[in-house]
Amino acid sequence: MKKIYVLLCAATMLQTLQAQHFTSKEQVLQKLRTANDYFMKKWPDPAKRIVTNKERAANIWTRGVYYEGLLAFYTVDKQKKYYDYAVEWGEKHAWKPVRGEVYTRHADNQNCGMTYIDLYRIDPQPERIAAIKMNIDSLIRSGRVNDWTWIDAIQMAMPIFVKLGVTLKDTTYFEHMHKMYQHIKYVEGGHGLYNPKDHLWWRDKDFIPPYKEPNGEDCYWSRGNGWVLAALALVLQELPKSDPHYKEYLQDFKSLATALLPLQRADGFWNVSLHDPKHYGGKEASGTALFVYGMAWGVNNGLLDKNAFLPSIEKGWLALANETIQPSGFLSYMQSTGKEPKDGQPVTADKVPDFEDYGLGCVLFAGTEVYKLLDELP
Repeated sequence: MKKIYVLLCAATMLQTLQAQHFTSKEQVLQKLRTANDYFMKKWPDPAKRIVTNKERAANIWTRGVYYEGLLAFYTVDKQKKYYDYAVEWGEKHAWKPVRGEVYTRHADNQNCGMTYIDLYRIDPQPERIAAIKMNIDSLIRSGRVNDWTWIDAIQMAMPIFVKLGVTLKDTTYFEHMHKMYQHIKYVEGGHGLYNPKDHLWWRDKDFIPPYKEPNGEDCYWSRGNGWVLAALALVLQELPKSDPHYKEYLQDFKSLATALLPLQRADGFWNVSLHDPKHYGGKEASGTALFVYGMAWGVNNGLLDKNAFLPSIEKGWLALANETIQPSGFLSYMQSTGKEPKDGQPVTADKVPDFEDYGLGCVLFAGTEVYKLLDELP
């Protein structure tokens, strides 16, 4: 009887601990499936051109970010329809950068290559990476390192260099990537777009002081800093620790994540303006999702302290799960494309952003890491 009593007590304690978790793996899957199914039903043809203020190809950066998130989600929810949807997208765009411009230097147009490489790794058909390899190889041969002039570009292109370097076992990609990172960090706009004082990034040279927010603070755009945090996570998860610049990326990742902690709103979201909460203050999901992703990934991989970051991750994910992901799958509080707090305003629960894809990609990234994080909790 004593043994049975002890077992019952242990089971009760386990149930109590599980009940204290802020969510469950089943709940996370349900939320992500709802949001993703909504999108896939709305866009059954992954090559259908996107029409907003003008017509665009369906493999522009907004859609590329979605497929990045989808393939991340695929690692924990291996539904064949996700893989097939991504492959069809690549095939219908001939596995090339936007508009088939194999030699484009623009990071936005290269972004789709990240998914092409991931799909090549699943099924190594040479045509899947041929064009993106030609693109990045030509960029390296040129010797130019000043193509990244806005911080979004760090996420749009930097992980491509790492993925190619790892896939092809060629450190040339790592070396050139670092030169481009050094330019945007220390040179672009006069002294770089990174502010070591605040450990945050100005979006581009237009926002370097003397530019100020209405409250006199520097302008740090939420989603822009989210792109940097996500990119560094994607780089660190693949870059060999023996790389001479690994420690720099790791320190920048940790510093940025730490700087974001006190800036989170009480409701779990972050404002569009990180240092001026009254300048278009309000809930915003894309930056929030990217921050949750980066922080959760950092905790999952032992790079960020769980005790310090878990409360922020919890609040952020619950905000996304309960307020952003609607029962229909529509995503609320998503800022439209732009480069600063005023763009796409007002950001509200029912407003449809100009593109519905990149926000979903960010949410899929965040939810996937939260799903994994639940395995790490007692």
